[in-house]
Amino acid sequence: MKDFNKVLVFFILCLSVISCKGKNVSNSERDFSDDEVESAYTIGFSIDTLALERWQRDLDTFISTVSNLGGEVIVQNAGNDAEEQNRQLLYLDSQNVDCVVVLPRESKSIKEGLEKLRIHNIPVISYDRLILDSDISLYMTIDSEQVGYIMGNKMRNTTQQNSWAIILGDPEDNNMNMVEKGLWQALQGSDINIIDTFYTLGWNYDLSRQHAFDLITSGIIPDAIICGNDAIADSIIQVLDVHLKQKHIPICGQDADIAACQNIIKGKQSFTIYKPITDLASMAAETAMKLAKGTPVSELVKEGDVIDNHFKKVPYVMLNPVYVDKNNIDSVIIDSGFHSKNEVYQQ
Repeated sequence: MKDFNKVLVFFILCLSVISCKGKNVSNSERDFSDDEVESAYTIGFSIDTLALERWQRDLDTFISTVSNLGGEVIVQNAGNDAEEQNRQLLYLDSQNVDCVVVLPRESKSIKEGLEKLRIHNIPVISYDRLILDSDISLYMTIDSEQVGYIMGNKMRNTTQQNSWAIILGDPEDNNMNMVEKGLWQALQGSDINIIDTFYTLGWNYDLSRQHAFDLITSGIIPDAIICGNDAIADSIIQVLDVHLKQKHIPICGQDADIAACQNIIKGKQSFTIYKPITDLASMAAETAMKLAKGTPVSELVKEGDVIDNHFKKVPYVMLNPVYVDKNNIDSVIIDSGFHSKNEVYQQ
């Protein structure tokens, strides 16, 4: 009987070991062989929020590219909380990552985390939004100043009316400052009268929706509306659909969100600015892996391509945006695979 009990205990232990080996584990939990340890690189991605379609698309492309290059990604989503993002940067530092990509909520509250990363010689890529007043290795983005210039220039071609409203995003987002700068360049010397300017604090689209409602119901009807992005444009279109059905107001945004593309087909939005985010995200992933392996920044950017972030001259890589309306939406959006024809045309 004792022998039987010994056999039974041994059998149960074997089952336990097999069960543990069969569990699914994340990349960060799995064991590496000696060869894998030498070749595996871990990239941290600290992102402001995943509430927007735009950022989820960036992240998916980034993770896929890093994975294809043999690396792994630790994602930290700050949920629109700058202090939480700082804590998450400190966490990434503790995980001995080889490079960190940061889409910042805002710069002031994440300085501590950034300093820790740089003290430990971990390269930091500022993604899409420029991190100010901190030591970063590289800035990768799409030309936001050009986005604003295209918005202003193309809206002038869209309408002959000159009383416009500008409803931008969060003023703490440096990209909004650059969009606004490009917009004013496009309007310089024109007779355009900006009758209303509003900033959507925290990218809270309830605020832009409420502001549009307040404008319309107070009798202030702009001839055109420039929006900080497509999500803001969509929030305003929702108000116009209910409270101003009898009048068409040209409106534009940026990002080529699926809702914006559908609104363009329906005639509710005049145009959007497509930003090649798939190219940007994959390029950022490739660059992060190169920095992780020790490639100097100077080999990854054009000589002289630098931008002042109030701490130092930061090397940058900047892609160009593309104007999209109903005439070229098929060739730019659908043919590139950014959105499918069925999605855009809601077939």
